[in-house]
Amino acid sequence: MGRSRNARRARAVGAAVVEPVDGGLAELVPDRDRARAWTLFIDGAPQSHVDLDDPAYLDFEYQRRLGHVVDLAAPPGRPVHAVHLGGGAFTLARYVAATRPRSTQQVVERDAALVQLVRRELPLAANARVRVRSADARAGLAKVPDGWADLVVADVFSGARTPAHLTSTEFLDEVRRALRPDGVYAANLADGPPLAHLRGQIATAAARFGELALIADPAVLRGRRFGNAVLVAADQPLPVAELTRRAASDPHPARVEHGRTLTDFTGGAPAVTDAAAVASPAPPPSVFR
Repeated sequence: MGRSRNARRARAVGAAVVEPVDGGLAELVPDRDRARAWTLFIDGAPQSHVDLDDPAYLDFEYQRRLGHVVDLAAPPGRPVHAVHLGGGAFTLARYVAATRPRSTQQVVERDAALVQLVRRELPLAANARVRVRSADARAGLAKVPDGWADLVVADVFSGARTPAHLTSTEFLDEVRRALRPDGVYAANLADGPPLAHLRGQIATAAARFGELALIADPAVLRGRRFGNAVLVAADQPLPVAELTRRAASDPHPARVEHGRTLTDFTGGAPAVTDAAAVASPAPPPSVFR
């Protein structure tokens, strides 16, 4: 789930592909400013933007921030092993394939009908080494070999909410198992005032990883509006200075919090366990208007 500068205007273009999928009604709406670009909506909520001619183009704010994490996860151009929990239109998998050729990737997307729609209408490049598994994100992650992944990206929404079982320390134990010792975990989180979910997710990641950073719009961090934040976690030092520079230079500038400031932001929130986990809050209807 995310905001896009094209999300609203794309609806006026016409020639959309509309089909029911397991998670609701999917719409693929063409972008009038880019010849072979599309925005995916599920039940009216924008999920992904893909440019088939330029898969390195990232339109959604949060996906650009995830792109920065991908860029800095390894030396430029070096192939990586990546796991994407939540597929959408495979935007980040396409980005990795374009910017890091010969990468090997796994996408776990529960909605099998959505996978079929995207494969048919927005096919992956013939040379993209991307395996797509139709499964629950946590169940699919459990099938990833120990220490296989350089990068795990979690971007899972069901009805515009992250499922509860993907918010816990036990879930992050599975992430850590799948990651290499120097691997990086990144998650797209959505929350609004009073930011209880976001604070809890930072505390949960801090209970399992030694290094954290959070990339978000300052208005979201101040609790002024509902929006996305990208959480980055690892056991090795993160490239905070470069993340900060890139996030600040985006079309929609973001702030990067880390260290003591990020710890203080949690306000003493406890880590979330499976026993206490709840889904992320539903966005207000005004977010997608």
